[in-house]
Amino acid sequence: MIQHHKISDSELHSKLKNGEICFGGNQKLKIYGTLNCSSGKRMKRENRVFFSSKHEAREKGFRPCGHCMKTDYQNWKNGLI
Repeated sequence: MIQHHKISDSELHSKLKNGEICFGGNQKLKIYGTLNCSSGKRMKRENRVFFSSKHEAREKGFRPCGHCMKTDYQNWKNGLI
């Protein structure tokens, strides 16, 4: 998990380009989603964290976003994940 406010913009762009970052999340709400989610784009920088995989996000106790990851969210809600 990488906290947005602890990484430089150039380092962030490099990790995005290399595929090291695939998902973003809200640290306070414990929700993760895709990087192009409109809900995720509105969050404050100090609350944003990045993950390399869904598995990493779930390990840290985050749940899928109901907006951009509807199927994963429904599975989580129904206790399947």
